Amino acid sequence: MNVRMNLAADEPIQLTDSRFTVPGMRCAGCIAKIERGLQKVDGVDAVRVNFSAKRVAVRHDRSLDADALVHAIGKLGFEGQAAETNPLGQDDVESRMLLRSLAVAGFGMMNIMLLSVSVWSGAGGVTRELFHWLSALIALPVVAYAGRPFFSSAAMALRHRRTNMDVPISIGVLLATGLSVYETATGGQHAYFDSAVMLLFFLLAGRALDATMRNKTRAGIGALLSRMGKSARILAEDGSTTTVAAADLQPDMLMLVAAGEALAADGVIEDGRSSIDNSMLTGESTPQSVGHKDLVFAGAINLSNPIRVRVTAASSDTAIAEIARLMDEAGQSRSHYVRIADRASRLYAPAVHTLALMAFLGWMIAGVGLHQSLVIAIAVLIITCPCAMGLAVPAAQVVASGALAKRGLLVKDGSALERLAEVDTALFDKTGTLTMGEPVPQIDRLSSEQKSVALALAQASRHPLSKGLATALEGGGIRSAAVGLLSEAGGEGIKGDWSGIPVALERTATAGEGLSTTLRIGESLVAIPFLDPERPDVAETLSVLQALGVESRIISGDRQAPVGALARALNIKGDSEMRPENKLALLESLKAQGHRPLMVGDGINDGPALAAAHASIAPGSASDVSQQAADAVFLGRTLITVALAVAVARRTMRIVRQNFGFAIGYNVLAVPLALAGLATPLIAAIAMSLSSLVVVGNSLRLARVGNAP
Repeated sequence: MNVRMNLAADEPIQLTDSRFTVPGMRCAGCIAKIERGLQKVDGVDAVRVNFSAKRVAVRHDRSLDADALVHAIGKLGFEGQAAETNPLGQDDVESRMLLRSLAVAGFGMMNIMLLSVSVWSGAGGVTRELFHWLSALIALPVVAYAGRPFFSSAAMALRHRRTNMDVPISIGVLLATGLSVYETATGGQHAYFDSAVMLLFFLLAGRALDATMRNKTRAGIGALLSRMGKSARILAEDGSTTTVAAADLQPDMLMLVAAGEALAADGVIEDGRSSIDNSMLTGESTPQSVGHKDLVFAGAINLSNPIRVRVTAASSDTAIAEIARLMDEAGQSRSHYVRIADRASRLYAPAVHTLALMAFLGWMIAGVGLHQSLVIAIAVLIITCPCAMGLAVPAAQVVASGALAKRGLLVKDGSALERLAEVDTALFDKTGTLTMGEPVPQIDRLSSEQKSVALALAQASRHPLSKGLATALEGGGIRSAAVGLLSEAGGEGIKGDWSGIPVALERTATAGEGLSTTLRIGESLVAIPFLDPERPDVAETLSVLQALGVESRIISGDRQAPVGALARALNIKGDSEMRPENKLALLESLKAQGHRPLMVGDGINDGPALAAAHASIAPGSASDVSQQAADAVFLGRTLITVALAVAVARRTMRIVRQNFGFAIGYNVLAVPLALAGLATPLIAAIAMSLSSLVVVGNSLRLARVGNAP
C-alpha cells in the first residue's frame, strides 16, 4: 500500500490499486480518453492502460471504491468491470464473437459475389432484379449479424458524444446497404450489397487476427497461482486438526504438511526435516534440504517427510502472489507498430466524415442530384476504409509466426515480433535454458559392485538425483544388490545394510562446480558427480546473436560456482543466486540505460522477468507459468531458434513498414478518384479489397524466412 500526504489536511492519504477490464477499447483515441477522463476523478492518483489486455490499472485513494471507478469508466462511454469479477474471460467471448462474425461475412461475401458475376456480365431486366433481390436476402441478415462488433462500438461512442474508427465504418456499411435496398426496390441499375459485405469481411479478418493472438497471452497469472496449495490442515492448541482453505489462513497458524503436499502459505518450519521443491522461486529443479527455523514458501512441494510450518504470510501476501503481481504490473503492452494505425484514429474519423460531407455537398452544388451525390459520398467512405492499414501489421505477423512455428518456435503475441526486432541484449537463465535441466550422473568411475549397491539404494529413494542415478544405472544393464534395512532421512540421504556392511547414498552440496551424491560402502566413500549438459548449439546461438548486434548474459538463481563455470566457458558475463525481484531490478536497470532486453528463461521464478522484458522466450520444457508469461516458446533441444526469432522479427518489421507505405500510397491515389466521382461504391470496395490483398501478398514473402537465421 502506498501513502502520500494530503497537504491541506496534513494527513496521509492511503493509496491502493484496482484493475478493470474494458473490452470496448479499440484505438489510441480510446486509451487517451480513458486515461485523461479517469485522471480527472477525485481521488485518482495514476492511470495506466494495458491496450493489449484491454485492462486499466488505477492507483487511487482507498476511500474511492471500485464501483465508483466503474461508473466513471461508463460515463466515458466504455463498459468496464473489476478485473477480479472477470479477470480473463472477456477476450474469449470477444474472440468467439469475431470469429463467428467473420465466418458469416465470408459465407455471405462468396455467395453474393457469385450472384454479382452475372450482373457484371451484362444481365438485365428481370434477371438483374432477381439477382439483386437474392443478394439482398443474403446481405441484410449478414450485415446485421457480422456488423455487430462495429455497430455496437459506434453506437456507444455516439451515445457518449465521441467518435472512433467504427463510426465511419458503420456509416459506410449502412449507407451502402440502404442505398442498395433502395436501388433494388426501385429497379435501379446498381446495387452494392457485395461492397458492404466484402468491407465487413476484410475488417473482421484484421480484427479477428489481432484478438486471437492477444487472447493467447491471458492465462499466465492464473497458472502461477494454481501452484499454491488449495487448503491446509491446521493444528489447534488442544491437539485437534481442521482443514482450512488457503484464502482463510492467517499468520501464526500451525500447518501440518504431509509428504507430496503443496504448501498453501509462507511459513517457518517448527518441527521436522524434509526436502522441498522450491523451483517456483529459485528456478532450480534440485530439491532444497530444510529443517527447524527454515523459511518455506507457498507453492513449494514437500517431497520427503511430514513437517510442521508456522504461517508467516498467507493468501495475497505470499511470495508467489507477489510474483503474480509483478507479472501483472510488468506485462503492460509494449507494442509500437500496431498503435501506428490506431493513433491515426484521432484524425481518421473526423477527416473521413469531412471528406464524405464535402464530396456530397460539392456534387450537390455541381447539380448532379441527391442520388449521385450520395453514391459518391458512400464511395469515399468505403475507399478510405483502413483495411490495408489494419492488415499491415497482423498479416505480416501471422505469416512470420507460421514460418517460425515450422522451425519450432511458437509466437503467442503478434506484437512480440515488433519487440524481438528491437532487442540489443539477451539475458539467459542457466538451468533448463542454456542447459538441458536434466542432471546426468557420471557413473564411469564406479566398479560393477558399487553400481549394484548404488542402484539398490537409488531405487528406494524419492530424491530426483537418486531417480536420475537409478535411470542411468538401469539403462546400463546393472542389476541391483541385495540391500536391506533401507531408511531415508529427508534432506540427508538413504542408507541400508548390504551383507552386514552399512551402505548409504548421502547428499553432498557440490562436486567441484556441480551437484553430486556420495556412495558410502562401509568406510569407503565415492563421489558421484552430476553434470547438467549444455544445449548442443549454445555457442552457435550466442555467436549468431552477437552477429545480429545482441549481447548475451547469464542471470540465474543457481549458485555462483556452476554459473561462473558456464559463463567462462561461453565467454559472457554471469550473475548467480538471483531471486525474481533481482532479475526484475536488473531488467529495469538495463531499460533505464536505454537497452531493450530479451529474457530467455524456464522457471516460475523467471515469470516476472519474462513479463517485464522488452521481449521474452521460454523453452517448451519450461513451467506453465513461464510459458504463459513469455511472448514465444521454442520446442526441442536446440537453442538456435532464439537467434532465428530475432532475425525473422527484423525482416518482419521491414515488411510491415513496406505494408504501411503501400497503404498510405493507396489512400493518396484512391481518395482523389473517389472525390472526383470516378469510383462507384463497387469499384471502391474492389479497390479497398485489392489494397488489402497486396498487403497480404507482400506479407506472404515471410513464409520462407524460416530456412536460415
